[in-house]
Amino acid sequence: MKVLVAYATSEGHTRKIARHVADRMFDAGHGVELLALTDAQDLDLGRFNRVILAASLHIGHYQRALADFAEANAKALTSKPSLLLSVSLAAAGHAADEWRDLERIAEDFEEATGWNADEVLHVAGAYMPSRYDLVRRLTMRRIIAKKDPEADLYSDKVYTDWDALDAKVDAWMGKRE
Repeated sequence: MKVLVAYATSEGHTRKIARHVADRMFDAGHGVELLALTDAQDLDLGRFNRVILAASLHIGHYQRALADFAEANAKALTSKPSLLLSVSLAAAGHAADEWRDLERIAEDFEEATGWNADEVLHVAGAYMPSRYDLVRRLTMRRIIAKKDPEADLYSDKVYTDWDALDAKVDAWMGKRE
């Protein structure tokens, strides 16, 4: 089976998640193409049996590269098994209102682009002060201090649960064979 794993990232953690998933697909014996969505214009989706797209949420929106790609390829994406890995710090928490917001954002994205992914997996991201500009660093410090009072606000911290991600992606790969 040939799987496209394409991503949009701001600080690089979503790329790390996409690479992890692509490596897992390859280790399972699948043909995999890992690609930044900024390099995906004119990509022939007909070459792939399945598509996994990953992007992070920032202030309620995914990167423009994901939106543009999904809108331009909505029909082809919807015609085959497709998965959206939605990466955010909100997915690291347990607050019901934040999870409702994540679901609403994904639904709004589907409506805006016309792409209805078979499944949306919300994946906890990373706090990356080493990669933020000054304004984002100050904003994110306030958010992390509230969400994770034990966190070192000056150090990068990955919240991704790699084992849970593996289990969810494996389960999705087992569907619609």
